[in-house]
Amino acid sequence: MEVTIDKNSGYCFGVEFAIKMAEDEMEGSDRLYCLGDIVHNDMEVKRLSEKGLVVINRDQLQQLNDCKVLIRAHGEPPETYRTAIENNIELIDASCPVVLKLQHRVKTAFDKMEKEKGQIVIYGKKGHAEVIGLTGQTLEKAIVVMEDKDLEKIDFSKPVTLFSQTTKSTKGFYELKSKIEEKIKAEKGTLNELDFNANDSICRQVSNREPQLSKYAYENDVIIFVSGKKSSNGKALFQVCKGVNERSYFVENETEIDPNWLNSDDKVGICGATSTPMWLMEQVMQHLKSMEENLILENN
Repeated sequence: MEVTIDKNSGYCFGVEFAIKMAEDEMEGSDRLYCLGDIVHNDMEVKRLSEKGLVVINRDQLQQLNDCKVLIRAHGEPPETYRTAIENNIELIDASCPVVLKLQHRVKTAFDKMEKEKGQIVIYGKKGHAEVIGLTGQTLEKAIVVMEDKDLEKIDFSKPVTLFSQTTKSTKGFYELKSKIEEKIKAEKGTLNELDFNANDSICRQVSNREPQLSKYAYENDVIIFVSGKKSSNGKALFQVCKGVNERSYFVENETEIDPNWLNSDDKVGICGATSTPMWLMEQVMQHLKSMEENLILENN
């Protein structure tokens, strides 16, 4: 059995940067608070909690004073920064630069839309950490759209400026863009630049993984996709694998691997989400190799 790890899988720049900042900070301290899970992977969250990273929610943040709190790669709304000033909290800001740039773009567009009585629409998952940070730039007035039924929230007689959560699918964004264009034309009979402004704000480091993963899934007999179940990026990328290779399996760690998925002559590929640590994929690889060794010993 030939086993490889996809060289393009593993942390994106933003997640890697946030984890490095957390580890550096904890070298000189036995406790660091983090607003929400630093990454959507329970195994990595557990590893960092053993080093002193304490995950808190926004309600708990209100109760803290005179301490350090890490802002993860997803970014935060303006109210978090206001709370930090009021409570004398030192923020270790590990917001992804791509997300920070998008927050600024959304705020600028929102100010413009307010003057034109228009709407900010965000293609993303309601309640997702990054989306909370983006809607915070719009005084919570942004309309979050994920499915066709969400389009009912938009007034197509008014101007629309569209953005996307950075980790969403490019295909999904352009399908949504077309649907909004059709509805504006149906409402107004025409479509001009003032009616609709679509901004493809998807991170290319994330979106480029789809074609890379399709190729990788095609080249292997079996795909073991490693990701936390909370990761929306993980769910989307797994579907990319499954669409190309029916023998694709989603696992959180090596204990979930079923030996019946594998044949001794299979070419097995291990890959993961932007929130999947390399050490975890390597752990899965070692487990597969030990499974094969045990199988050989049993047969002998």
